[in-house]
Amino acid sequence: MLKLAKSMQELPFRQLMAVYQQSNIHTAQQRWSEYSPERGLLLVEEAFYEDLQCGFFSVPDACYCLWMVDGECVSALRLEPWKDGWLLTALETAPQRRNQGYACALLTAVQEHLKAYGAVQLYSHIHIRNTASIHVHERCGFRKLSDTARLLDGTITTQMRTYVYQE
Repeated sequence: MLKLAKSMQELPFRQLMAVYQQSNIHTAQQRWSEYSPERGLLLVEEAFYEDLQCGFFSVPDACYCLWMVDGECVSALRLEPWKDGWLLTALETAPQRRNQGYACALLTAVQEHLKAYGAVQLYSHIHIRNTASIHVHERCGFRKLSDTARLLDGTITTQMRTYVYQE
């Protein structure tokens, strides 16, 4: 079931961290290798919380979209206004829940939710080596728009491709 969170108060942060745990561990190893793995993970989660509270949720209409199964968050993504539509970022599914269709279910539910408000134009930047995410996006009707990605801060990267879904 789709759950939308438009503020930190609506976001089940601990459940979200379980979805992102694998990525957070990797980030902790890269950024805070001088600390114990537990301390590094805590630092990543604290920084993420602060970024969401002071950055992401301060953007008008920004929304965290969660796919819930039996009260548990199994897949998540961020959605915020971008260009002439919406930018989808941070799509991830909990490792133990991958390959079960949850990312597609979440993307499809987000597409349907947005359709209720009119035409949908969804953009997503996907790393060139993330074949699983590319396949999920393509199954959900996205097509490659560009061999580069212009990130939210304005930088352009050749390590990511821009995909678009239009309805």
